[in-house]
Amino acid sequence: MLSHKLLIFTLFVSSFSFSQANGQGVTQNDIQLNTITTALPFLGINPDSRSGAMGDAGTALSPNSSSTMWNTAMLNFAESKSEIGVSYTPWLRQLTNDMHLSYLSGFTRVGERHVVGGALRYFSLGEITFTDQGGNYIREFKPNEFELTLSYAFKLAERHSIGINGKFALSNLTGGLVTAGTETKSAIAGIADISYAHRNEDINWFGVNGVYSLGVVIANVGNKVAYSANARRDFLPTTLRIGNAYTAKIDKYNSLTVSVDVSKLLVPTPAIYANVDGETTLISGKSNDVGVIAGMIQSFYDAPGRVIEDEDGNPIANEDGTYQVKKGSKFGEEMREIMIGSGLEYWYNNIFSVRGGYFYENISKGGRQFFTMGVGFKYNIFSFDFSYLAAMKRNNPLANTMRFTLRFTLGEKADKGESKPE
Repeated sequence: MLSHKLLIFTLFVSSFSFSQANGQGVTQNDIQLNTITTALPFLGINPDSRSGAMGDAGTALSPNSSSTMWNTAMLNFAESKSEIGVSYTPWLRQLTNDMHLSYLSGFTRVGERHVVGGALRYFSLGEITFTDQGGNYIREFKPNEFELTLSYAFKLAERHSIGINGKFALSNLTGGLVTAGTETKSAIAGIADISYAHRNEDINWFGVNGVYSLGVVIANVGNKVAYSANARRDFLPTTLRIGNAYTAKIDKYNSLTVSVDVSKLLVPTPAIYANVDGETTLISGKSNDVGVIAGMIQSFYDAPGRVIEDEDGNPIANEDGTYQVKKGSKFGEEMREIMIGSGLEYWYNNIFSVRGGYFYENISKGGRQFFTMGVGFKYNIFSFDFSYLAAMKRNNPLANTMRFTLRFTLGEKADKGESKPE
């Protein structure tokens, strides 16, 4: 019953945060734009077509080569001994035609309890033209970013696994351009992911056999970076993800998977500042001038909420020198920082699949809201996945995003043995 309770808990968190985000007891005046921004945002782009078709809900999905990005711990439950995958995503097609994300990943089993893997992510921002302040041509440049990943997963017990990724990332956006007398440089980061996976293949809910999976990941924990020696250093997109997935084995030929992810950036929320008596004063929230670990902890309680203002638009001070904040608005903002991804996947005879999903991010925190859909095919050792993103708002730069993934399975798991007759 533990897996059943975990699924109910995640669904409860999803529905509660969704209701908070959509305004139950919240007026439009209570919601203010306060987006959390990070350096190296390409680290958070999903290159995988399968999860991309399921509302970016991939933390607890059955493992494949893309698990090195979603949840390395899941690799210990893979049916194949080894797998290699390559993905390609034309990016921001509504704005340009020369940006793209490429992803190469794979893993191999070492004994019964160990899996090693790796991945290479490459993001090209196309070609740009540098000019000076007068608009005079300087040179052409193609900004690019890449990430190299080494992965290891260890099986703690039959149904439990942990994983860790060590990553190196480099972001070269300026090519060393000197601007305003300052020489720019590439941003370099050392990064780690920590993951946990639970998978129970002996579930029977409502008389139907199935598989339940739980995944918990803290991704992109690494040093703050800057693009020049004197610039402020920014946080990486460190993210906490909790995912549930349940696959109902309807009969010999048909199966249906439902997957739900909740996620949150472990990055400080921007505080609210105002000019008081000629000085810039922190009105609500907390300063983000902290270290990485302190920032991760602070991210759970630092939302500034809605500051109460007088008729002239000035913040109202309390007798102790603090400023008035609308009751409950801090907690409400913390809940609005939770993102929700959900998806469905139907397989016929383990050959053909149809997928659909929905992703939600509150409008005050970035406003990414979209439907996704896609298909998958398997033949022998090859599999192909395709996904399509349908944005809910016009002129959304993510609209019409397509992802393509091709995978090659290399050998069955060593302890799987011969296939059993149906």
